[in-house]
Amino acid sequence: MDFHPEIFFEALTSRALFQGVQVTIALTIVAMVFGLALGLLVALMRDHSSPVVRSVAWTYVWFFRAVPTLVLILMAWFALPQLFPVLKEKWYNQFLAAGLALSVNEAAYAAEIIRGGLLAVDPGQRLAARALGLSPTKVFTRVIAPQVVRVTIPPISNDLITMLKITSLAAFISLQELLSLTRTAVALDFRFAERYAAVAVYYLVLVSILMVFQAWIERRFRWVSQRTTGRSAGDLVRQLAPMR
Repeated sequence: MDFHPEIFFEALTSRALFQGVQVTIALTIVAMVFGLALGLLVALMRDHSSPVVRSVAWTYVWFFRAVPTLVLILMAWFALPQLFPVLKEKWYNQFLAAGLALSVNEAAYAAEIIRGGLLAVDPGQRLAARALGLSPTKVFTRVIAPQVVRVTIPPISNDLITMLKITSLAAFISLQELLSLTRTAVALDFRFAERYAAVAVYYLVLVSILMVFQAWIERRFRWVSQRTTGRSAGDLVRQLAPMR
């Protein structure tokens, strides 16, 4: 078997891959934060009273779920500067292009996850909260949102893990993340097995950390839900009402 452990450990401990991990983590965080924020907005638009707003939100979800992520990344880096010359400036780099593409892509999936969480909340709780005098904003932040978070933790955690892995697509626009740096090293010595195995180890470690975090936060919210089991919507709202 043509496998050299010394090359594998050299790649595993190389400074280049460590820097690539930092770029991968940063891109994952940026894409998820902006993707979830935009996804929440789209989810609320999906349930808006105006049919025009609902149609815009549905079209957004349809388009970005249909177009492959790699195509979005290539469009963000090559096509957008062609259409908008301001993006030809030096400030618009590969990281911003990849972050933009991954964010709008994630928003389409997050919108459906969040909308499902909103539909899972009993409408009676919203009515009970309004009857007790809570403002619409407080109803959402104190009554609806905590329950939506609990319902959406598993699918959003899966999205986070998927996001971590698909950041590797940014290698196609030469962003210096894990895969891109590995491809550069492989082009020099053609040691595919050792260097790609080292990258796999990094992804295994990162995903394992995320899975542990997911299990911890799920236990925390499960404990909160068990404490409130058996309480009516009015009881829960009365508990939250002093928080205004």
